[in-house]
Amino acid sequence: MPKKSIRDIPLAGKRVFTRVDFNVPLNDRGEISDDTRIRAGLPTIHFLLDSGAAVIVATHLGRPKGKVQDSLRLDAVAARLSELLGREVKKTGEVVGEEVTRAAAALQPGEVLLLENVRFHPGEEKNDPELARAYASLADVFVSDAFGTAHRAHASNVGIAYYLPAVAGLLMEAEIANLEKALHDPERPLVAIVGGSKIADKIGVLKNFAGTVDSLLLGGGMANTFLKAKGYNLGRSLVEEDKLVAAAELLRLATYNNVNLCLPVDLVVAKDQDDPHPRVVTVESVPGDAMALDIGPRTREIFASVIREAGTVLWNGPLGVFEKEQFAAGTFAVAEAVAEAGAFSIVGGGDVVAAVEKAGVAGKISHLSTGGGATLEFWEGRELPGIAVLAEREGAGK
Repeated sequence: MPKKSIRDIPLAGKRVFTRVDFNVPLNDRGEISDDTRIRAGLPTIHFLLDSGAAVIVATHLGRPKGKVQDSLRLDAVAARLSELLGREVKKTGEVVGEEVTRAAAALQPGEVLLLENVRFHPGEEKNDPELARAYASLADVFVSDAFGTAHRAHASNVGIAYYLPAVAGLLMEAEIANLEKALHDPERPLVAIVGGSKIADKIGVLKNFAGTVDSLLLGGGMANTFLKAKGYNLGRSLVEEDKLVAAAELLRLATYNNVNLCLPVDLVVAKDQDDPHPRVVTVESVPGDAMALDIGPRTREIFASVIREAGTVLWNGPLGVFEKEQFAAGTFAVAEAVAEAGAFSIVGGGDVVAAVEKAGVAGKISHLSTGGGATLEFWEGRELPGIAVLAEREGAGK
């Protein structure tokens, strides 16, 4: 059943506690080096302000583990949000407490208040009910717009929903709609591309894909483990020896379900990531002193041919060490193939989103998911706690 969003409720005169994901990267000087996540939250904040609400914004930054770290304070976030909104953003020096209570009570419609980094409070990641009630006491409505943390049950995105009416923001609404469409009502053929370095954190989604997609394209370091499970010698390549049995089981599952599982047929190898002289070899002839760091040109062609026929494409994880120019060609070639395919496409995970942006084709992807772990768990078929607590559109409560 669809979740209620801010489009479905009255907002004028309400104080709205809005959980966003402004976990932006900072440089050595404490300056924001990429404000993409802040920009992604702007439509929801603008909608709330235009609807006559007073907006209390909450986010985490980094991993302070329940302790105040001055380097992870949100002053830079408040300044950038103020610039982007074109209006003052007030900021508290605490997560909750008397200062916050006073600031929230004084907030007028059309004004924005940013709370300090919620992960400074030890109760945030424990989903502490007392902290959740403190958050709820500040507002009339809870709006969840932080899809990137929807797989975590924390006080500011799950606990608070038990004390306030809880609805989705525009970003959360778009994430749910696009991911559900791709998983439950896809245009066929449905093609999933999975890369990254390790199988370990993606076994769940690989099992789901091996039973639901039409084609599954595997690259990156994780493909090495599958290749070794098939009997190939990968030299010094990253291989998860403890996942060889799991890889073999996934290969059998894909075969049983008639899923076209494509592994690399050639690889770009080198002595290490800094080797300026990589070479292309077949998977049968990886030298003993070399490691696989990208998919080869023949594999790129095979992957592109499958992608061209797709109705829907889901992609998580780069297909090589794309940060290094000599090992970026595979990921960029696949990014271009997805962009040109004309299919409904979703790219999820920070690394691969960065890759499609670097390849210059982000504007041709149907949906760039802001979730990493959240997107993977959604694709596994799990119910995410940050979505489960939101009110259902047809009036059945939370």
